[in-house]
Amino acid sequence: MSLLLVMLPPGPPGVYAYVTSQDGLTVARHGSGVAATLLPPAGRGVEVVAIAPAARLAWQRVALPKGVGPGSARLRPALEGLLEDRLLEDAARLHFALEPSARGGGGECWVALCDRAWLKAHLSALEAAQRPVSRIVPEAAPQDGPVSLLITGTADQPQALITGEGVEAGVQALPFTPAALALLPQDDAGRLPEDAAVQAEPAVAQMAERLLGGGVALLPQPERLLLAGRSAWDLAQLDLAQNTRARAGKRLASLWRAWLHERVWRPARWGLALALLANLAGLNAWAWNERASLRDLRARIDAVLTDTFPQVRAVVDAPVQMEREVAALRQATGAPSARDMEPMLAALGQALLARPEAGSPAAIEYDTGELTLKGLQLDGAALQDAAAHLRPLGYQAEAVEGGLRVSQAASAGAQP
Repeated sequence: MSLLLVMLPPGPPGVYAYVTSQDGLTVARHGSGVAATLLPPAGRGVEVVAIAPAARLAWQRVALPKGVGPGSARLRPALEGLLEDRLLEDAARLHFALEPSARGGGGECWVALCDRAWLKAHLSALEAAQRPVSRIVPEAAPQDGPVSLLITGTADQPQALITGEGVEAGVQALPFTPAALALLPQDDAGRLPEDAAVQAEPAVAQMAERLLGGGVALLPQPERLLLAGRSAWDLAQLDLAQNTRARAGKRLASLWRAWLHERVWRPARWGLALALLANLAGLNAWAWNERASLRDLRARIDAVLTDTFPQVRAVVDAPVQMEREVAALRQATGAPSARDMEPMLAALGQALLARPEAGSPAAIEYDTGELTLKGLQLDGAALQDAAAHLRPLGYQAEAVEGGLRVSQAASAGAQP
C-alpha cells in the first residue's frame, strides 16, 4: 500500500504540502496543492495520512481512572473532567486523542488536544476531494530521551519544535528568533545539552547555525513529513474514529509495510526467507523419500504376485490380480472362500452359540457374499454381541426387517 501524506495548514483549508511514497521510507513525489483537488489522486491501495501541525496541538499528561481507556464510552467525559482546570477554552470545542500505549487503570499517558472544528474542516475538505483520511498523525509528538530541536519554516517565519526529556509541555512550538533562544533547553553553561539532536530544513539551516553557533543536520521537509507519517500516533479517535475493522486493517497494512521495507526488520526477513527455503528443501527431500518408499513397496507387491503366480506376465493392479488368481485356484481345487455360504454360517453359529434365545432361522437367503437369516429374535445387546464376535473373522452384522444380515466387512473385501 502506497502513502499520500498531507500536511494540514494551521489556518482554514488552503495550501496543502504533500509527499507520496511507495514503501513509507523513500519519497516518490512532493509538492503542494492550492486546493485539496490538486493533490495527487488517492486511488485503491493508497493510504491518506493527515499530519497535524505542531502549532495547532497542545499536550497534557493525565492519569486515566480505572475502567476508562481507549474505546471506552466514558473516555471523553473523563478527559473533560480531568482537564477542566487546565484548559483555557471550552472542552466541548476540543478534540482529544490518547497516546498509542495508553491503558486505563491509573497509569499516566499523554493526551493530544486540538480545535475540533479546524480539524473537521480539513478532513471534510479532503474527503470532498476524494482523498478520505485514514490516519492522523502529529507533526511532532512527546518522546523520551535526549532533547530534539527541529528548525522548520522559512527565513521569514522560522519555527523551533522541541521535544525530549525535560520538555514539560511534551512538544514546544516556538518562533525561532534571538529572543526565543532563552526558552530553549540549556545546560549549566547556558548552551544546548551536548546530546541534543539539532536538525533544520534547508531554508532555515544557515539561520539556525548562526543563532545556535554550531552546525546542524539538514532534514528536508519531504523527509520530515515522511518521518512523521511513520509515527505510532493516530489522532483519529473518539468521534473521528473509524470502525474497528477498518482501523485494524490500516494498522496491519502499516505494520506490513514496515516489516517489508524498514532496515531494522532486515534480519527477520532474511531469517524467514532462509527458514522457508530450508522447509521447502526438507519437504522436497521428504517427498522424494516417500516416493522411493512407495515405489519399493509396489515393486515388492508385484514380486509377490509374479513369484506366486508365474503365469501372470503383466502387472497392472497387483491386489486385484492376486484376488482373481486365488479365486481361480480355489475354484479349480474346490476349496471354499470366506465369501461362501458355509464359512459364513459357521462363523454366525459361533457368534450365536451363547445366545440360544435367538432361536432358529425360519429362512436362509444367500447372494454373492451376503447371508440373510430371517426369523431370528435378537435384541440390541444380542446384535452388538454377535457383531463383536464376527468382526475379527472379517464379517459385519446388521439387523434387517425380520432377521439378520451377515456380509464381509469392507476392510476384508479384498481378502481371499
